[in-house]
Amino acid sequence: METLTRADLTEAVYRNIGLSRNESSELVEAVLEEVCACLEKGEEVKLSSFGTFTVQSKNERIGRNPKTGIEAVITPRRVLSFRPSHILKDRVDGAK
Repeated sequence: METLTRADLTEAVYRNIGLSRNESSELVEAVLEEVCACLEKGEEVKLSSFGTFTVQSKNERIGRNPKTGIEAVITPRRVLSFRPSHILKDRVDGAK
């Protein structure tokens, strides 16, 4: 199983769009930076036919260490979640 990297995305843009490698790299970085900036501000990022990234706030709560059973306070935090579109789900399911 392979992992898709920024370099792979840059190479795909280079091959499919025809930009230079530097321009392709700058485009990929600009898109990823924009997505990150929006998520940092708490905005939802929806990519049509792909999915939706959202930031959710979690409140402080009491948790338990599974090894020891000792209770501990879990601090409030923001977490990133991704909900794939039905189109993406269907594509992944059909790629068996």
